[in-house]
Amino acid sequence: MVYEPGAIDAALAAAVGDEPMLIAELRVAFLESVRRGLHGLETASGEAEWEKAAWRLRGLAASFGAVRLMAIATEAAESDAHDPALMRRLRRAVDRL
Repeated sequence: MVYEPGAIDAALAAAVGDEPMLIAELRVAFLESVRRGLHGLETASGEAEWEKAAWRLRGLAASFGAVRLMAIATEAAESDAHDPALMRRLRRAVDRL
């Protein structure tokens, strides 16, 4: 799956209309939530907590059209906790938002 660069902004615009300042504020809030979700994965203390954090991050990504992040978070939910290669991919996906 490929991340569509304008998907997040398009999702926000569909929700709030043509309000550039509000879109910018919501984008910042989305990114903060994504970073908290990533932190939840980084600090998960077991498989169940890891899986819950991964599904939460996936849902957030899906809500805003962040397709690449959604796919990697789905993979994380179905993988062993704290896989180093997977964590690197998640961090890169978040950095690209």
